[in-house]
Amino acid sequence: MPNSQRHWSFTEAQADMRRAFLEGAPGVLVSGWAWLAAATVGFLRPGPAGAYTLLLAGMSIFPLSVALTRALGHSGIHARGNPLGRLAIEGTLWMLVGIVVAYGVQQLRPGLFFPTMLMVIGGRYLTFQTLYGNRTYWSLGGALCAASFVLAGTRAAPPLAAAAGAGIEIAFAVVLFLQAAQNGDLRAAEVSKGHGNAGRLP
Repeated sequence: MPNSQRHWSFTEAQADMRRAFLEGAPGVLVSGWAWLAAATVGFLRPGPAGAYTLLLAGMSIFPLSVALTRALGHSGIHARGNPLGRLAIEGTLWMLVGIVVAYGVQQLRPGLFFPTMLMVIGGRYLTFQTLYGNRTYWSLGGALCAASFVLAGTRAAPPLAAAAGAGIEIAFAVVLFLQAAQNGDLRAAEVSKGHGNAGRLP
């Protein structure tokens, strides 16, 4: 039976997402790199340059994470018909709306741009537990949201807020890669037939 017509159990759908995207670890790592680039630019050039760097770098997160996933032997695309693919797309749409809000915040209160982005990205990661069946994403999302509150409340310098985002995401990416290795996923994955549209992951 073609994948698009088969009946998917919830655990099968999650397993397919984990196998295709390597637990989502490459996406988290590349996202951390985007935060790091924004922090670096922010330290070197005070003003809106760091915020715009994050927005521009964010556009490259999906293609770079897919390239890294494939370089590590996984498809970077879920099987056609996987119902969780819709959740991935919906999560991306939510994030885009959040980015528009964050951009508006940047125009009114520049110091709150990075904390707002931390909240937006953290909120999206909370849904990844459903995508992958991995509770580490609850911790990652919670850590980013908590950092958002603390950094906004203390009026931290924007580059410091961006550096916090980078540190949290890169640290959790290491955890996810270690989990993938423990689960035997850090090896060339079997190439499944009938793959279709990929869910966009950060």
